[in-house]
Amino acid sequence: MTVRNALLGAVAAATAVALTACGVQDTPAQDNGKIKVVASTNVWGSVVKAVGGDDVEVTAIIDDPSGDPHSYESKPADLAAVRDAKLVIFNGGGYDDFFAKLLGSDTESAKKIEAFPLSGKADGHSEPETSAEPETGEAGHEEGHEEGHDHAVNEHVWYDFSSVRKVADQAAADLGAIEPGKKAAFEANAKDFGAKLTALEQRVEGKGAGKKVIATEAVAHYLLDTAGVEDVTPESFAEAVENETDIPAAALADVTRLIEQKQIVALVNNAQTENAGTRQVVDKAKAAGVPVTEVTETLPEGATGYLDWMTKQVDSLVGALGA
Repeated sequence: MTVRNALLGAVAAATAVALTACGVQDTPAQDNGKIKVVASTNVWGSVVKAVGGDDVEVTAIIDDPSGDPHSYESKPADLAAVRDAKLVIFNGGGYDDFFAKLLGSDTESAKKIEAFPLSGKADGHSEPETSAEPETGEAGHEEGHEEGHDHAVNEHVWYDFSSVRKVADQAAADLGAIEPGKKAAFEANAKDFGAKLTALEQRVEGKGAGKKVIATEAVAHYLLDTAGVEDVTPESFAEAVENETDIPAAALADVTRLIEQKQIVALVNNAQTENAGTRQVVDKAKAAGVPVTEVTETLPEGATGYLDWMTKQVDSLVGALGA
């Protein structure tokens, strides 16, 4: 069992928690004149906050790094928050299905942003990561590898700068429709946010060309793709971590060999899917002097917003790649 699921009960007990690091607060009982926004996670909540500034009040249902949107079960407080929202935002693509289930007749008037379809990367996407019939289809081992952790279609689109830019622009349009008098301000904020995303993208783009890495899970697939690195994680290792099953001994041995022989330049570790096997791999990398870059699925404590969080991860990856 991963750390994120082991601690999921604590997350469920703290529903509709505040995104204090991003200036996001719980929805108050009284109307304070701000546009109420509810996000499935603090990642997308922080993007809307960057666009809306002080004119929005964002509630994120999951903002704990130990929380798993795949298996989170919504609570009455979540439904109440969504009913009061003028704008709701979630990832989609099977990542946070709990949130889609909160939307119904009571939320018909709210603006809705679903990031994965908006990204344009949804074509060909079939089952969510947690499907009981994962990427081991008829085409055999090599095709399974492509469908597993190094494929073009991956729902973790907040690691794709183009997708995040699209979401920010859509947020500006929706917020402007809700508050027409502030439309220009929202558009300016989105433009500024987009320019900073472009600068961040340029910082990592192509820096890993010709280099190989191992990733404990494919959460940062799009970031690695932007860097131009080759993810050589064994398929069976990636599938075991995704499906929260024991990592096969042979796969663990393959990863250990790649690390100890320094056939990779870095290990990219999803800190939210830690288990005995991934801890062992991280320890092996540190012992071998292979740089470890940690990534997360939600903003960690202390992050002031999306750009702050992603900049630190980009800098860590670029440093690990020796670029």
